[in-house]
Amino acid sequence: MNASALLASLHHLAAFTVVAMLAVEVASFKPPFSAAQARRLQRVDTIFGAAATLLLIVGLMRVTWFEKGPAYCWHDLYFLIKFGAFIAAALISIYPTIIILSWRKAVKAGNAPEIADACVRRVRMCLMLELTAIVVILPCAALMARGFGYR
Repeated sequence: MNASALLASLHHLAAFTVVAMLAVEVASFKPPFSAAQARRLQRVDTIFGAAATLLLIVGLMRVTWFEKGPAYCWHDLYFLIKFGAFIAAALISIYPTIIILSWRKAVKAGNAPEIADACVRRVRMCLMLELTAIVVILPCAALMARGFGYR
């Protein structure tokens, strides 16, 4: 397998992992939380963050050294929208991660984390916005791959 195919496979694996972990997070973020549920959310969020980081790194490698190259990608409208939606989702995901990480002491002690209703609403809103970004990214990826949007 050549480097381009290997990176494309890794890129897709990371993307599907991001989507799967986000779906698990959305389905699991329902208080009241038990210590086990909070621990599971911490693991899921860690995998989500690692997969998103890998997705970004591999994606930028593909843009820079493989596929159509930076001259093409950075002038393609759908790539720019896709990249912008990814960055927006990454920034939005910081808040839920901070909340989930704040549970470390309680979870380590075997206690269920306490979380205010307003905080739950904010985290769920962030998760929904991240899902919305994925809905934007998917058609942009298909359009970009077919040459639409290049200027």
